[in-house]
Amino acid sequence: MRRKFLLLLMPILLYPQVYVLEVKGTIDMGLAYFFERQIPALNEAGGDAILLDIDTFGGRVDAATMMKNALLNSKIKTYAFINTKAISAGSLISLACDTIIMRSGATMGATTVVDGQSQKASEKAQSYMREEMASTAESKGRNPNIAMAMVDESLDIDTLITAQGDTLYLDDIEGASEGKLLTLRTSTAMKYGMADYQMDSMSEVLDHFGFSGLEIVHVVPTWSEAVVRFLTDPIVSSLLMTLGFLGLIFEIQSPGWGIPGTVGLLALFLFFSTSFIADLASMMEILFLVGGMILLGIEAFVIPGFGVVGILGIVIMIYAMFTMLLPVAPTAGDINSALWGLVIAIIGGLFGLGLMIKRMLKTKAWGRISLAQSETQATGYSGSLGLEEMVGKSGVALTKLRPAGTALIEGRRLDVVTPGTYIDKDTEITIIRIDGNRVVVDKKA
Repeated sequence: MRRKFLLLLMPILLYPQVYVLEVKGTIDMGLAYFFERQIPALNEAGGDAILLDIDTFGGRVDAATMMKNALLNSKIKTYAFINTKAISAGSLISLACDTIIMRSGATMGATTVVDGQSQKASEKAQSYMREEMASTAESKGRNPNIAMAMVDESLDIDTLITAQGDTLYLDDIEGASEGKLLTLRTSTAMKYGMADYQMDSMSEVLDHFGFSGLEIVHVVPTWSEAVVRFLTDPIVSSLLMTLGFLGLIFEIQSPGWGIPGTVGLLALFLFFSTSFIADLASMMEILFLVGGMILLGIEAFVIPGFGVVGILGIVIMIYAMFTMLLPVAPTAGDINSALWGLVIAIIGGLFGLGLMIKRMLKTKAWGRISLAQSETQATGYSGSLGLEEMVGKSGVALTKLRPAGTALIEGRRLDVVTPGTYIDKDTEITIIRIDGNRVVVDKKA
């Protein structure tokens, strides 16, 4: 029975398939791990082609490198359809595919490495990216010199050989010259063998390669992967980090534990857990975070006030957040970018928190849990016991006053307090002043 079932299922399992994956928006670690997991799985499942729909300005170099490696290791033939642009890291991913198709008006190139302020990164980073681009292009039979010219505008290339075997000087390439970063449009990329076809739609690509009659499978991230990508977006992760930091700061300024601390811990949990899943955070950074939280907990629940332990906890947590913003091999530019990111996140978070509080104070919900007007003496409100007329009256201490106790004054039993002196029981006393709801007494003169 099982054998018959497998025989019936086999045509379905062996049905030709084309897998379509999107590379759109920012190239981040969430997308890199999606590729690193899906490409081997698709190879194991079998299929005719993996087709990338690319439209990106680029992103993280380490993420693009992971995606490039996954594509180079694919046994299924890979196709890149550059649907408008494959800039920066998008060029590296495109060059890792067996076939490159560009639509009219598309561009690829401008792959120089920049830091968080869009300034050119160090020579160390540029050197790494030049060789990544060159080796990837060379592995697919494309010209490595043109690939390197996309990374470094100062590159001096004497000659190169086109796909047709022609020898050209760098100045012969349209849009390329020493001192200018190379970006290729569709016609130029095809002329020099950096792209293979020009087509204007995904349906045209499928028709041309005979994929239209096959099962087209759109491989998309699961909801959990989409959540991780959203939470690891640089803007969102900075906001989470800021909310976590500010929540804990506000919490340690008040006794006990309340809403600010809970919101802060939740934000930090989302920040670190999603980053750990995307391999942006190491176990060491998680341990630093937990250690900082433990120190803050000790400060909040064990040690009264706020001192060295709480400050140390905050410093450790800030350090963990800072290292989260750094790539695996940080350069001086990366460190500078991380510092600026941390400062901007804190300033932005403070500004956003101020706006949120200002907005919250005007809501109906806030009006139900707070007084709409202040209760002042001018409107008839008072925080005193109404004993002001008894100043100067005398009585006797019913208990020892150390400095607080009970006294009997003109037939009224009152809770009283001395200015700080000790008064024995049955000693005659006099009310010297009334401080709100405090009756201050002293020995009768």
